Amino acid sequence: MIVIAEIECMLYNSHSLKDKRSVLKKIMNKLRKDFNVALTELDYHDLWQRTKIGIVTISTSYTHAEQIIQEVFRVMDTYSEMERTITHVERI
Repeated sequence: MIVIAEIECMLYNSHSLKDKRSVLKKIMNKLRKDFNVALTELDYHDLWQRTKIGIVTISTSYTHAEQIIQEVFRVMDTYSEMERTITHVERI
């Protein structure tokens, strides 16, 4: 079972693309390591304070996959550098 999440986020303290990449790299590496999910930046590559991140997980049940995604959201929300604004979750 596959669960995909698309998340739009704001990075209010980012003043350059270098700042944005630094924050995203730190957060995305932690999430990959802790939850074994696939992540990538999907959109807004040229904007300093906005991003869209895609997250995918695969599991033997939708319930377990959705629990993993919800835990990823919980950890993302602990970072003060980034605010999650729009979230869309889909089952495949």
